[in-house]
Parts: sequence; structure tokens; C-alpha cells
Amino acid sequence: MASHTSSKEARNRAVSKYVKENYDTVLLRFTKESNDKQLIAEHAKNNNETIAGFIKRAIKETIENDNKKS
Repeated sequence: MASHTSSKEARNRAVSKYVKENYDTVLLRFTKESNDKQLIAEHAKNNNETIAGFIKRAIKETIENDNKKS
């Protein structure tokens, strides 16, 4: 059973290393009272998107719109 545990640990280390080397992370926090997370989750679901996918799309579209104003 020890080899199974070390195998899981090795896989977790490999995944963590891959993510660290290939992705940037942005932390976004909402107060629980704001209900923003729920609104975003519902909107994403209604548009068949993940929360992350919706946020990325919203950011890209906002940047495009802002650049058109310039």
C-alpha cells in the first residue's frame, strides 16, 4: 500500500509542478454578502460556461471594448 500512496504523491507533485510552470494564477475574492459569486456562477451556467471560462471571456471582451474607445 505504501507504493500506492507514494504514487499518488508523485502524481500530485508532478501536476503541481506542471501547473506552476505553465499557468498564472489570479485570486479573486468576493464578500459572502455581495452575492457576486452566485450571480457569476448562474450566468456562466446559463451560458454553458465554467466560472473561469466566463470570467476570462468577460475580461477579454472588456479589454476589446475599452480598446475600441481609444
